[in-house]
Amino acid sequence: MMVKATALLGSSKAPILRAALRPAQSPCRLHCSSALSTRASLPGSLSSFLPSTGHFNVQRAPSDQHRLRSSLRSAAYSSSLRGERLRSSVTICHLASDCRRHLNTKGKADRAKLLRASATDTSDAMSSREIPMFPTGQPKISVVQGDADSWQGDLLAFVGFNKTNAPGDEGKLDNAAFVAAKQRFAGDGLESVVEDLRKPGSSGFTRVAGVQGLKVLGIVGVGDKSKATASATWGKTPFQVAGEAIAAAAKTYKAAKVGIALIDDDKSLSSELQVAAIEKLALGVQLGGYAATRFKSKAAPSHLKEVEIVNLASVSSDQAAAAVDRAAHLARGVLLARYLVETPANICNPTYLADCAKQIADSASDVMKLEVLEREQCEELGMGLYLGVAECSATPPKFIHLTYAPPGGSSNKTIGLVGKGLTFDTGGYNLKVSGMIERMGFDMAGAGAILGAAQALALLKPPGVTIHIISASCENMIDGKGMRPGDVLTAASGKTVEVDNTDAEGRLTLADALWYAQNKCGVQAVVDIATLTGACMVGLGKEIAGLFTPSEAMAEGLKSAAQTSGEKLWRLPMEETYREILDSPIADMKNTGIGTRFGGAITASIFLKEFVETDKVEWAHVDIAGPAWNDKAGGATGYGALLLTEWAISQSQQ
Repeated sequence: MMVKATALLGSSKAPILRAALRPAQSPCRLHCSSALSTRASLPGSLSSFLPSTGHFNVQRAPSDQHRLRSSLRSAAYSSSLRGERLRSSVTICHLASDCRRHLNTKGKADRAKLLRASATDTSDAMSSREIPMFPTGQPKISVVQGDADSWQGDLLAFVGFNKTNAPGDEGKLDNAAFVAAKQRFAGDGLESVVEDLRKPGSSGFTRVAGVQGLKVLGIVGVGDKSKATASATWGKTPFQVAGEAIAAAAKTYKAAKVGIALIDDDKSLSSELQVAAIEKLALGVQLGGYAATRFKSKAAPSHLKEVEIVNLASVSSDQAAAAVDRAAHLARGVLLARYLVETPANICNPTYLADCAKQIADSASDVMKLEVLEREQCEELGMGLYLGVAECSATPPKFIHLTYAPPGGSSNKTIGLVGKGLTFDTGGYNLKVSGMIERMGFDMAGAGAILGAAQALALLKPPGVTIHIISASCENMIDGKGMRPGDVLTAASGKTVEVDNTDAEGRLTLADALWYAQNKCGVQAVVDIATLTGACMVGLGKEIAGLFTPSEAMAEGLKSAAQTSGEKLWRLPMEETYREILDSPIADMKNTGIGTRFGGAITASIFLKEFVETDKVEWAHVDIAGPAWNDKAGGATGYGALLLTEWAISQSQQ
């Protein structure tokens, strides 16, 4: 059996490893690739005894196999604490049946096990092809002055409102610019373009033959003008939906240069609304053009390179540029969240998330700094709930803490964003059934959301607010030393928790992270975001996140941010009488209620509330189990990155 893995070796364990590694005598051989083929690649204490032939063999004496396996793990952990990571792609050429037969002849079949190497250098887990961590290839977007009928490019899309001022004439576009365009392209099939603009995003496009400088013409509806603002909509604004429709058309027609003309024949659009239209159109184009192709060996390239928004004469060039830049920064945050959530767990592990946070901090060192707490430091802080979940993972946990400090250093408020960072969730001994377990790499969508928000905030640089961005990242796996149902764990806060269900692990990691945000960061308000419960999906479906908070101010602030961001959010009750469901006869509380299948999303939020000093700190919990993944499109949505960014910016204005 050929197994692709990555070994992480630390020189501090060389004396132990030396006893377990012998010259070639056994058929169980580890062949090292180019990363390990030279002695110079290794720490000095290891290179001194490895053979120079580019491979070494494992001689299994009666106790050596166990010693080798545990030594490699200890070395990996020790070296990761010191930051001494040796990246080496190791192919384990080990035929299990042959190895068993060989050992059986010596009476040692019970010691024949496959050597496990933890995938800590995730960049080698695929192939030599580099997989980008951050979004690339976004089109250049600008606003140009001029008339739509003189614009030249591959595809021109008119964006228009429903006409509602004449009974019986709804859905008919009567616009001077469009009429001129119809006359210009008469006979080229324009009449087939959809003119029913009642539903935002309804569109029609047609090729135009024999017209110099233009290949495709179309029209996209944005509904009624009275409902065009974010405050008047539920979910995405009509302009963002229109931008996504235009991006889809550009992909269909392989358009490299796209023009967008906003029609306002009665000149009733305020400059404020026009600026908002620019931002949301630009955001929609960038998000709508996204395709999850990073892991395909032969991915179709994106043809869209340039987008020009025309026919907005009342908007100054500075206003237009600011709107386009803001859209680009927001899109980069959402796309990063999508990148992270869609990345499979053999690549995206806690170390990968920590590396992502480091790149964010390094790229914005004027406002961002990073601290990553290793297992040892978390033990010193008493994070028993978090480490209980992380106990059986071969990949070391990473407690990620990014701090945003506003330019100039003046801050009026300190807030926190806490994201669940389970890079894979088997459910532990309460193993998940088939049909969900294969999707559980997305259980770090909360961490993806806060890192996406961190990326956007690092670019937008809101003044007046300090933001602590925290994820207690780990895996929930199965191992002989793992957390068991019935175990009692002690939180950093000192509270004890009886583990009734190892698959209710996310709330355990969040509890210690919330304690850290309050006691080590001094936050005045904090939002945690997590793919926490299937119960929330049962109640709200796949498109709406659940909001839980005892604070009216937090509820209103987050609902307002949801309207601005276009991400659907619905407040659910925190019924205090449900607290007794979590009572434990031997500990302060259980992590989940046994004996009832109802109200699971509520009891999860009540559990988290136990770890927040709500008389001192405003707190809200957002359950994104539903909207984090789009089953229809088959990909991550990046939900939460926009919501948290807009909420954080609103806090800077208080």
